[in-house]
Amino acid sequence: MKPEVIIRTYITQIRPRFNEELDWFRRQPRLSEAIRLAALAVNSKGKRYSHQRRLRKTTLEQARDILLENEERIRQSQDFDDLFGFLERLLSPVKGLGELYIYDTALRIGAKIGVSPERVYLHAGTRVGAKALGFDGRMKTLEVSQLPEWLQLLQPHEIEDVLCIFKDKLKAREQAMPEELIGRSRFR
Repeated sequence: MKPEVIIRTYITQIRPRFNEELDWFRRQPRLSEAIRLAALAVNSKGKRYSHQRRLRKTTLEQARDILLENEERIRQSQDFDDLFGFLERLLSPVKGLGELYIYDTALRIGAKIGVSPERVYLHAGTRVGAKALGFDGRMKTLEVSQLPEWLQLLQPHEIEDVLCIFKDKLKAREQAMPEELIGRSRFR
């Protein structure tokens, strides 16, 4: 799939939904509510996000309790790196929670406290996309300036989304219907 098609598909069809969901977290009346919803992976329709459907309810409830106990420290996060690192330290010991859950939860809570990624965070899905672009799959993050110019048109969290959603297309360079790719968005 050509880079311009990937970018156009993302900007016109995926970005609006992604932004709506982040705005929904921003609009929560209290940080504690944003933390609760993010930890339980609940979207604006009251459903669990597709990326977290396989996680057990008890695991998500454990994460919720841990995060709510640390609300004040979360509120004091200086930037996204600080927030992500703190959530990673808190949640990595919880069996069943992986990199994607921690990133998504940090992104959603970050929307509420006004911090967003300044670099591209990699997890299992995005690593495939990053490898297809020639990067070492063991890296935890990529600087936006390291990426091809066509990806630099997007914000770091959007690039993460593109690397995940379009990973197979970046790898195989095959044609696909955009609808098939939109279904992979974390905000459906």
